[in-house]
Amino acid sequence: MVESGKIWARAGAVASEAGAAPFRPAARRSCGLELGAAVFLADASGALWHEDERTLIVADLHLEKGSSLARRGMMLPPYDTPATLAALAAVIAHYDPRCVISLGDGFHDSDGAERLDAECRTALRAMQAGRDWVWVAGNHDPAAPVGLPGIHVEACEVAGVKARHEPGSGLDDSAQGEIAGHLHPVARIVGRGGGVRRRCFATDERRCVLPAFGAYAGGLDLHAAAFSAVFDRARLKAIVISEGRVHVFHGSTIHGQAGN
Repeated sequence: MVESGKIWARAGAVASEAGAAPFRPAARRSCGLELGAAVFLADASGALWHEDERTLIVADLHLEKGSSLARRGMMLPPYDTPATLAALAAVIAHYDPRCVISLGDGFHDSDGAERLDAECRTALRAMQAGRDWVWVAGNHDPAAPVGLPGIHVEACEVAGVKARHEPGSGLDDSAQGEIAGHLHPVARIVGRGGGVRRRCFATDERRCVLPAFGAYAGGLDLHAAAFSAVFDRARLKAIVISEGRVHVFHGSTIHGQAGN
């Protein structure tokens, strides 16, 4: 198997030969992301950070997905919730946010919060203590989670940028841009000798779709039809997450099949 570090270098070389400028190698855990007049940090955890408002945004935690599938006879290792919460605790510890926004599908179904075991519930409450917590309604969890702190909203704003679960196809005139989740974007990057498929932030600088944060959340190729009305393809870029780093690729250098 080709090492992913070599893929990044080979992908850069291939694109350079073709006259493209695919990415700025980023040997760090985050990079800047502009939406209108606001500047965020795209973190290699999959979270989005706004420094001035000290707000951390995560999308599609899908907590208790494993137990939800088990109720339907699909048996998976029951470790997705502890793994997701551990990753969330780490990024919260790093940024120490004043506010955390779960941008929809915090739980995989409407009963998910009630299935949290005592250890996971305690861990989640510890993260919530001393800060604001916002649960944005998702298609999997349209109601507020039972027995957990935080406010429940359909949408909110961060630094004038609208934040909601499902991306729109137009922009609200009252906001400078839009942050969304729901689509679980992934990008396939190909170089000589191989390729990698990784979670990514997808953005055209007017809208950003966050990667799914959950351990069992899965992903949808950026060339899928669902993205066609969301982004200006000429301005699309993917901030690709790999091995604790972020790499920025122009949309024209991302491989895939339209209509998937």
